[in-house]
Amino acid sequence: MNDKTVGGVHWSFWVIGAVALIFNVMGVINYFMQMNADSLASFPEQYRPIIEGRPAWATGGFAIAVFGGALGCLLLLLRKPAAFYVFIASLIGVMVSMMHIFGVAGFSSFEIWMGVLMQLGVTVFLIWYSKRAESKGWVR
Repeated sequence: MNDKTVGGVHWSFWVIGAVALIFNVMGVINYFMQMNADSLASFPEQYRPIIEGRPAWATGGFAIAVFGGALGCLLLLLRKPAAFYVFIASLIGVMVSMMHIFGVAGFSSFEIWMGVLMQLGVTVFLIWYSKRAESKGWVR
């Protein structure tokens, strides 16, 4: 083993996978907080109408986004090619969730935009990165 690889894989693969997993687990925690009425009361006022008025299809999209992201990161760290497809499902969940936030709910707060765009950016990056890792032989 040299200073650039761990288990035959570049060290950055493990760092990116671990940071992405932490990010997605935070999303899962956020999901559970939003499903709890007591936790929801602690959210900023601008977020509550979005969450309280969210239809089941948007809640499902949110669940697919965060749970898919976390599962995809686990699969990536386990070096499984299925991670790519789970990240695609997560992206679909992000897009469904976005349709409610911006299309139906019509909210345009800068903070909300940044949060959703960050989710979108991370998910697109993970799709690209999982394919790149596969092409380098890190995922098999």
